[in-house]
Amino acid sequence: MIAADVADVADAPALAALHAAAFPGGERWGPDAIRLMLEMPGAFGLHLPGQGFVLARVAADEAEILTLAVVPEARRQGHGGTLLAGAMAAAAARGAAAMFLEVSERNAAARALYAGSGFAEAGRRRRYYADGADALVLRRELRA
Repeated sequence: MIAADVADVADAPALAALHAAAFPGGERWGPDAIRLMLEMPGAFGLHLPGQGFVLARVAADEAEILTLAVVPEARRQGHGGTLLAGAMAAAAARGAAAMFLEVSERNAAARALYAGSGFAEAGRRRRYYADGADALVLRRELRA
């Protein structure tokens, strides 16, 4: 498995370009939004240059995936799993006992990735996304 690089605020423009390639127009985050996310207390990012990235944060003993993006031409090559595993390991190293994330109920590929990594549904946010889809709140323990 390829290790992801640590991302910092200087990487925000490159990460924004990856996000723009990975998400539809209304869901894209620009460089300023990504920089602000990385500047939040407990936030961190990992990236595979030209392939994808993940942003996450840890607060107390909980972690949250803020976004995970893989560009279309790099999908189905294990990059999402590499980024997710890296984020879980980094969150656990920062003291998190559990990780949460939100995913569209309509995003079958992402749901399969998360289910394969041990995430289970913990809640639902009705009509959360602009297209009217519900957000599934998923959770996974990070420590035995």
